[in-house]
Amino acid sequence: MKLPFNVDLKDKVVAITGAGGIICSEMARALAECGAKVALLDINEEAAKAVATSIGENAIGVKANCLDKSSIVEAKTIINEKFGKVNMLINGAGGNNPRATTDNEYMTPDLQGVKTFFDLEESGLKFVFDINITTAFLVTQVFAQDMLENGGNIINISSMNAYRPLTKIPAYSAAKAGVANFTQWLAVHFAPMNIRCNAIAPGFFVTNQNQKLLYNEDGTPTARTGKILGGTPMRKFGEISDLIGTLLWLACDEASGFVTGTSIPVDGGFSAYSGV
Repeated sequence: MKLPFNVDLKDKVVAITGAGGIICSEMARALAECGAKVALLDINEEAAKAVATSIGENAIGVKANCLDKSSIVEAKTIINEKFGKVNMLINGAGGNNPRATTDNEYMTPDLQGVKTFFDLEESGLKFVFDINITTAFLVTQVFAQDMLENGGNIINISSMNAYRPLTKIPAYSAAKAGVANFTQWLAVHFAPMNIRCNAIAPGFFVTNQNQKLLYNEDGTPTARTGKILGGTPMRKFGEISDLIGTLLWLACDEASGFVTGTSIPVDGGFSAYSGV
């Protein structure tokens, strides 16, 4: 990985949830390249360990169900034994679910044979809130205890949905807005303990989760892709590397030591564009 700039993170022990995924695995690589010891947590242990192996001796993959506090505590014990106390946490676990997604963008009187707002399942709503909000809450409860004595740094992964809800995905949009609000709450609550808390709010990036929503099987862009790019002033999807500069700035206490309670959009201007 080619870093946009280098910072000294050799004193950092980082726990990253959702680290088997595309975005957080690349964040782990960047932090490790800057000298941090990185623990990659994921319910998919095989994925987490594969990424850790590719990074090298400064990384370990640890299985963790971020909706099970005992599993998180067990993961923390492993990390503490291997690397010491955690002083940086990235809450990257999250996602959406089809049970909480409508087929239509707008409600009209003549809709038939499609999944409307009234057909969304309660289980889907709860799943989306749990995987985005409850995970961040429980993981922070466990790992922030390591930061009480010497301070620390918490970075949540929010979304541009926190600024402007997208059509079709009411639960995900509301959950990410909750992540942004929770970030502010944590920043205030932990300020006397010298624990900073901020969020990165990515715009549109092509990942395993949304690949089929953005491109047809033949590789052509879907209609939704056209709308997304039409609403993005820079007229392109983000690259994972576009997030790394913001990550390293927030990770570096010398660069962002007075920054807390913020959610930083990295979205090509999507959240700023009114469409006119």
